[in-house]
Amino acid sequence: DTVLYFEGDRNHVFRILRTVKNRFGSTNEIGVFEMKQEGLAQVTNPSEMFLAERPLDVAGSVVLASMEGTRPILVEVQALVSPTNLGTARRTAIGADPQRLSLLCAILEKKAGMDLYGHDIFLNIAGGIRIDEPALDLGVICALSSSMLDKPVPPDTAVCGEVGLAGEIRAVANIELRIREAERLGFSRIIVPKTNFDRFKTQTRIDRVGVASIHEFLENLDS
Repeated sequence: DTVLYFEGDRNHVFRILRTVKNRFGSTNEIGVFEMKQEGLAQVTNPSEMFLAERPLDVAGSVVLASMEGTRPILVEVQALVSPTNLGTARRTAIGADPQRLSLLCAILEKKAGMDLYGHDIFLNIAGGIRIDEPALDLGVICALSSSMLDKPVPPDTAVCGEVGLAGEIRAVANIELRIREAERLGFSRIIVPKTNFDRFKTQTRIDRVGVASIHEFLENLDS
């Protein structure tokens, strides 16, 4: 007795097979497939596929170390912040929760002093994938800040972390899997919540940076 959902934008080639109900097993397993001319084919390295067309040294783009079920996947988070010509600025999110985007914009305005009120904001998770986990927060904050300030994020940097209403950065689950995946794909630095950083003692080749607030995060982003 199992219920499976196929997820993905019909205009993109990637599909995620997600277990919603499984009476005799785990619901944390997923499969990633690519639509080809001969049909669906399994993607053995989803992170590499999702980042294949990522632009380098472009403001508003950052790599998120996310989790899909029990599998770590690196995806690109894109943001565009542009002055609005309308009375009410737009907030549009593709592949993410629009309400969460509005909340994170309010946190940036209040806690980081960014004037986003008069700007249209567009958020996109590249590749047609949808991310709903809390660790997306830091990726959104990073992409928005990068676009607003017109400063590219270093291309060898990945991020993950939940952001609270007070501007604090909270721990996320499966941090070792996220760090290992970023290391495997050749990233030299990953910015993670300070709590995760303090608890993770395993030696890695990738440089780990722990941050406790969005102020601290934005300072480390420039370094």
